[in-house]
Amino acid sequence: MKHALNWESALALLLVLEILLFGWANPRMLNLETLLFSTSDFITVGIVALPLTLVIVSGGIDISFASVTGLCAIALGVMLQSQWPLPLVLLCTLILGFLCGCFNGLLIIWTGVNPLVITLGTLYLFGGGALLLSGLAGATGFEGIGNFPDTFTHLANLTPLGIPMPLLLFALLSLVFWGLMHRTRTGRYIFLLGQNSCAARYGALPVNRTLLLLYGLVGLASAIAAVVMSAYFGSARADLGSPLLMPAITAVVLGGANIYGGAGSVMGTALATLVIGFLQQGLQMVGVSSQVSNALSGALLIFAVIGRSWSLNPGIVRQMWRRFRARIARRPASYRES
Repeated sequence: MKHALNWESALALLLVLEILLFGWANPRMLNLETLLFSTSDFITVGIVALPLTLVIVSGGIDISFASVTGLCAIALGVMLQSQWPLPLVLLCTLILGFLCGCFNGLLIIWTGVNPLVITLGTLYLFGGGALLLSGLAGATGFEGIGNFPDTFTHLANLTPLGIPMPLLLFALLSLVFWGLMHRTRTGRYIFLLGQNSCAARYGALPVNRTLLLLYGLVGLASAIAAVVMSAYFGSARADLGSPLLMPAITAVVLGGANIYGGAGSVMGTALATLVIGFLQQGLQMVGVSSQVSNALSGALLIFAVIGRSWSLNPGIVRQMWRRFRARIARRPASYRES
């Protein structure tokens, strides 16, 4: 817990420093309204990354959420085209996403196959389903379904308490998942499952029920992201979730989650989402191309993971220094002098 708090503090400091740095280069970055409303461009990454944190802490992985988002978006578009009542459309979309996540969980539980392999398969399965449904709706290829009613598209533009709706939703979901992970018995099961799955099973913990819940929550969050993105862009496409895949996994790892399970932090993921998002926004504001900004984001991830590894194991730095000195000492004197 102490290491998690230290890492979260480092991420918060990094977030403040990057905003100040980009604000020095472009004063618009220091405008509070600009900061708040720019989050709508990337906050859906955090919405799917929050439950993904729980899955990774449990020792699993889910990469199918990108296709689940696209499938839910197309299903939502088809229902809106058919003039279904908006509350029913939203409810059915959320149920579809939850069922897709539960399908992943059931396959993993029943087959015992590595979650990466299962969700890689369902990534293509759900993606193909989204394209098929899109074709049946008359939108060929990756063409979007649009002409949504204003009552739906205005959802993404609401500003309760002066805060954009997507950001407010992200904040509420962060609190919900933080409470689930760190203040409930289910949260303790998640950590125990990630630390030692065999011991969790022998200890009569509800392993299957917990896994089913976690993967279902990832599917539900994917459906929420589909609703937010469809309302924000004014169209639903089969590839709507593709840009979420790598940034969401990066946010989880950068937020402090151990990719092998057993450790992680929801608040760390939330902060990492903002760090990555504002990094992209800041680089765009100073005129850096998207290719360079993606490379810099990857470099940030590498250095952050190395830094966190060193913070968790301070002795490794001393060990590396001793090895370096030993190698220098073993070299011939003439080589060292040259």
